[in-house]
Order: sequence, then structure tokens, then C-alpha cells
Amino acid sequence: MKKYIANIITGSRIAFSLPILFIPISSAWFYVLYLFCGLTDMIDGTIARKTNTVSSFGSKLDTVADFVFMAVCVIKLLPMINIPVWLWISIAVIAIIKVTNVVLGFVRRKKLVVLHTVLNKITGLLLFFLPLSLAFIEPTYSFSAVCIIATIAAIQEGYYTIKVNNK
Repeated sequence: MKKYIANIITGSRIAFSLPILFIPISSAWFYVLYLFCGLTDMIDGTIARKTNTVSSFGSKLDTVADFVFMAVCVIKLLPMINIPVWLWISIAVIAIIKVTNVVLGFVRRKKLVVLHTVLNKITGLLLFFLPLSLAFIEPTYSFSAVCIIATIAAIQEGYYTIKVNNK
């Protein structure tokens, strides 16, 4: 069982992300599930390292769970927020850079390359707190800060992908 605990925690992020789509944002259940999913994201890797059960499968599962959680949050939250065109363009640029990084990593190494850099982790943390901050921080300011950090993180990830693959 110890062998699978980190992957079970990661898988629970997927399982608990999906009900968020059907729960009102203002409800206590939304925040409980949202915070639970964030907690699982923070502890699964730590538990895998502490129990010496880190695996390629676990890393890929974590990436899938992150994507599912993020997609659910985007689907749930974006319709509620008035996002200016310039911010949509910034989000599109970040997405293009990230996709290019994945394609470049795959072309060069013949496998999925997803880097968990410090800036990517900071971006994830900022994205996680973004919905929780909407009630007391002007969204344009918080979105701008997240976009700036996410852009730098995506460029850094591309640099590392190229640098690592040229060795």
C-alpha cells in the first residue's frame, strides 16, 4: 500500500476536481473541494519522495491531475470574470510557449518532457490562490502578476528544455 499512496493521493485530485464543475462557486463545498485538490497537489510529491516511491508514472499522473484540476477551474471560473482582451492575448502567448516547450522536448528526447521548475511551482501557487483572492484583490492586478510570472516560467522552461536536450 505504501508503494501506491502518493499515486492514490494524486488520483484523488482528479476524482475530486470533477465535482467542482457542478457545485456553485459561492458554496462551502466548492472551497472544501478546491482546497483539498490544492492540498493533494502539495503533498503527493513530498510523500513519494519520503516513501522512496517516486516513479515516472507518478510524475505523469501528477501532470494529468494538474491539467484536469486546472481545466475544471478554468471552465468554472472564467465565465464569471470579465477578462480584458490583452489578458486573453497574454494567456494565449503563455499557452503557445508551453505547448512549444512540450513539442520541442518530445521531438528532441522522444518522450514527454515536463519540467517542474521553481518558477512553474510559483506560478502554480499563484494560480491556486487566484480564485481565493477574487473577493478582495482587483482581478486585473492579480491576473497581470500571474501572467508575468507564468510567462517568465514558460520561457525558463523552454530554455531548460533546450539546454538539457543539447547535452
